[in-house]
Amino acid sequence: MNIILSIITINYNGFKDTCELIDSIAFNDTMEVIVVDNASKNDEATMIEKRYPQVKVIRSDKNLGFAGGNNLGIKAAKGRYLLFINNDTFLTSDSNINSLIKRLESSDKIGIVCPKIRFAWGQCPIQYAGYTPLSAITMRNHAIGYGEEDKGQYDIAHQTAYAHGAAMMVKRDAIEKVGMMPECYFLYYEEIDWSTMFSRNGYQIWYEPASTIFHKESQATGQNSPLKVYFNTRNRLLFMRRNGKGLIRQLTYLYLIGIVGVRDCLKYLVHGDIKLTKSVLNGIIDFNSNHIKHPITV
Repeated sequence: MNIILSIITINYNGFKDTCELIDSIAFNDTMEVIVVDNASKNDEATMIEKRYPQVKVIRSDKNLGFAGGNNLGIKAAKGRYLLFINNDTFLTSDSNINSLIKRLESSDKIGIVCPKIRFAWGQCPIQYAGYTPLSAITMRNHAIGYGEEDKGQYDIAHQTAYAHGAAMMVKRDAIEKVGMMPECYFLYYEEIDWSTMFSRNGYQIWYEPASTIFHKESQATGQNSPLKVYFNTRNRLLFMRRNGKGLIRQLTYLYLIGIVGVRDCLKYLVHGDIKLTKSVLNGIIDFNSNHIKHPITV
């Protein structure tokens, strides 16, 4: 059987969401679906295997994080194209995944393509229609169209700065040239760093609005959880260590630690949130010591 597309998703204590994603996929003979169970507390891998015998399930005895789990999926995948998709997303009859493949096939220079991503609540506003580049020192950027009602204003495909980790399709041969996802982040910033790796190797990243997926967003970590605050604090600094140079890198450290870190600590303290304050401090400390906390201990 000639597998063209491998769909890879990570499950971590998310059985219900993962099942809803699988149920939304229109299976065919040129596709495989791979679920990597990242050491869920219960044996969700076996539960998924029993419910969906057509799905390839890989169980890791250790939580390897977003990149580590996806890299397990890459090693097992047989497809020419790999779609990495969050388990808290779902497809519809209009998702048109084939348009992502067509975009990748349209140019040897394109290594990654992302669909339009819309939130799965309310009127389903836009979450992603591409990213602007990170600014120097402040490391700020924004998702194009974020929070806007979808009126077709972002229905023209275009090159973008970074892929979105919730849904991105990648050429296998490009991965073989660029390398797999960087596992040092564990959670958050992996796709931005990976996008940077692709760009350095001469590949383009595209946004393709002919395809749309829907995202429930942060079902696993929470919108403003200690876990999210810790990894965002640590990984912003780590991204700059891996990708910044010279004076810009030093100024970014100063800004992120001396201004953003202090501001966030004061903000959380004023609201009496000691856990979030500790998450900021631990993120800075662990970056400086090249350490990473396991999610259970955050």
